[in-house]
Amino acid sequence: MAIPVNREQFKQYCLRRLGAPVVHINADDEQIEDRIDEALKYYADYHFDGTERLLYKHPITTTDQTNKYVTLPERIIGVSNILPIGEAVQTTNLFNIRYQIHLNDLFDISASSFVPYVMARRHIETLEEIFVGQKPFRFNRHTDRLYIDMDWQNDVSPGQYIIIDCYAVLDPDTYTDVWGDRWLAKYATALIKQQWGSNLTKFQSVQLLGGVTLNGDKIKDEADNEIKELETEMLSTYSLPAYDMVG
Repeated sequence: MAIPVNREQFKQYCLRRLGAPVVHINADDEQIEDRIDEALKYYADYHFDGTERLLYKHPITTTDQTNKYVTLPERIIGVSNILPIGEAVQTTNLFNIRYQIHLNDLFDISASSFVPYVMARRHIETLEEIFVGQKPFRFNRHTDRLYIDMDWQNDVSPGQYIIIDCYAVLDPDTYTDVWGDRWLAKYATALIKQQWGSNLTKFQSVQLLGGVTLNGDKIKDEADNEIKELETEMLSTYSLPAYDMVG
């Protein structure tokens, strides 16, 4: 069987892992879709391949200035930094400090030492950090609002871009390789199996034709153990370590 490349193929692959069509899976289609969504959400929250780091470019609008916040796309789940806004070192006009140093002190980088230039730049950046500082910001993934604590009327103007260093969830419909992830397939299958067993526990005493008795408790218990093992594997193998543990 080819690796799944879309949601429907992924769903059918998970059902076949559980025994379909030889075995009837007692779960509604909506229940199966819910479990797949649940698996994707867990995958995005914990797997290092579930998100991507990107520089998101947002043009300032008058609405942003009035609201004093920027509305980000729903797929962005975290903001780690904002590129400097409006500082002197970052300007691109004639009064840019870098331009002035180039013009007056550093005519030819091959004939002059660039050490004084680097030291001067570090000194200017230190002064800028002390007297100007970075713009504080706040972001919550459930509101999709990035609040930047600055003078919105003077520090930025409509049409100006701000660059946001952030993390965004991978869209499996765009990046179809997500559907072929081995761990995701196992986890989604275990969640569907748990739902299947949970449904069967409601008919535990029912005996089918031929003397077959439904055993929903066993199916559910097996699924619970599989889910626990997969989540442990995720945290120990596929999750990035906490920043204070890196070293």
